[in-house]
Amino acid sequence: QVQLVESGGGWVQAGGSLRLSCAAAGRAFSSWTMGGFRQAPGKGRKFVAAVSQSGGQTYYADSVRGRFTISRDNAKNTVYLQMNSLKPEDTAVYYCAADPRGTGLYYYNSYRYDYWGQGTQVTVSS
Repeated sequence: QVQLVESGGGWVQAGGSLRLSCAAAGRAFSSWTMGGFRQAPGKGRKFVAAVSQSGGQTYYADSVRGRFTISRDNAKNTVYLQMNSLKPEDTAVYYCAADPRGTGLYYYNSYRYDYWGQGTQVTVSS
């Protein structure tokens, strides 16, 4: 049984920062590719960032590259998304997801991920 629990969402003014955490319950966390997605009201779920099994490779959507940083601590079974220079258009529900295959292929595709957290709301005001 894999469980992902997100935390760290909230309200922030434009230009501010938030750090999201995703704690995983599962024995094989270090073998999973971990991804982050977001869904704004009335829109589909979109890729934000992903991190490889070891954390050595990271991937970002163009819209967040240079502002967001994804990382992981395999000893703590936790992945982090540091979000800086937030913009109103970053407002969305943010989800973490796990791909147990761990290959890193198609990391941008939500269908690749088998397990999802419950989501955490991020609201950025102008």
